[in-house]
Amino acid sequence: MKSKLMIYSWSMNTAVYIHIPFCAQRCSYCDFNTYAGLDNLIPAYVQAVCQEIEMVGQSLPSSYSKKFHTVYFGGGTPSLLSPEDIQKILIALERNLGFDENVEISLEANPGTLSLEKMKAYVDIGINRLSLGFQSANEHELRLLGRIHTLDDVLKSVEFARLAGLRNLNLDLIYGLPGQSLAEWRHTLQVALSLDVEHLSLYSLTIEEGTSLNAQILQGQLPYPDSDFAADCYELARERLASCGYLHYEISNWAKKRSGEEIYFCRHNLQYWKNREYFGFGAGAHGFVNGFRLVNALHPSTYIEKMILAQSYPFPLSAATVIAHPINREEEMRDTVLLGLRLVEQGVGDLEFAQRFGKTLTQAFPREIHRLLRKRLVEWIETDQRRLRLTRFGQLLGNQAFIEFV
Repeated sequence: MKSKLMIYSWSMNTAVYIHIPFCAQRCSYCDFNTYAGLDNLIPAYVQAVCQEIEMVGQSLPSSYSKKFHTVYFGGGTPSLLSPEDIQKILIALERNLGFDENVEISLEANPGTLSLEKMKAYVDIGINRLSLGFQSANEHELRLLGRIHTLDDVLKSVEFARLAGLRNLNLDLIYGLPGQSLAEWRHTLQVALSLDVEHLSLYSLTIEEGTSLNAQILQGQLPYPDSDFAADCYELARERLASCGYLHYEISNWAKKRSGEEIYFCRHNLQYWKNREYFGFGAGAHGFVNGFRLVNALHPSTYIEKMILAQSYPFPLSAATVIAHPINREEEMRDTVLLGLRLVEQGVGDLEFAQRFGKTLTQAFPREIHRLLRKRLVEWIETDQRRLRLTRFGQLLGNQAFIEFV
């Protein structure tokens, strides 16, 4: 008997990621390519991003025309850029690449950087999805994480977004903090649920080398996060969000369906999880285009310098490209399974995989799948096609499944 399942199909269209590396203050847990105190570079940086888009656009094959269905401004703190700066980048994208008529345009924002006037201006230039770095409803946890905003900033930002007419809103939350209690996590969940947003992204805190949080732990000022406690937080979130009408569609992501409307999946991130093409522009931006994994120069100053000296480059490279790694068929198959297993409802479709690669999943990875089935980390389900997905148990131990395809 086939299961009833909401199927979100992949798109043959492609996506664009724009990296904005500027922050007002670097968070204690952050190891992303971000920089505080470099706001003076923003005008030159925006110009450089527009130049990179134009450079790639000049060599863009006609088959890509008007096929860009998502744009994602990530960081860093993209909301440090003015609406006018974001608009310049969007104009460059539209002029050189071309948008699908139903393009999703997402902007990451720190709640402490928004006003109603600014939010209205973002919506006016085309931003139709906002991702707010909520993280916690507990002020002492926000300080621990090095966040510059308060809970009141979050509440105001949500209000501003709604008043500006935005109807697609995500909140990022972090759990598994050093010394955190289940009651504190429950409070954060309750506040987030009370805001009735369309999408929630919940991430277990990871301690990265070189971060100030890692230094505090090494110095004995904080305990190391407890993985068993993080699992308890995850279980609590799964239960609470399901009871409030959210569909758990990816390991860390939940989407809501409004009455008579589509489910608010993040279309841009589905592009990643389906291992489909995306262009990356900006300092440190990654892309996957025309069979290459691409990486740009990391530091914004270096990135700007490279674009000032820019000459024409063969597609899909730009003057900012520092890594262009060709992906062979074996790598692409492994990446497709590894990323697709993150989709906890849908997983990886056997027919879809075979149409793309000429092999079924079991033909491509018989030993790997057998081991995972034996460990009860994955299961086969029948929906529109045979699908391999993580078990509920496997969702807690996803990395043990993913390692089989690395």
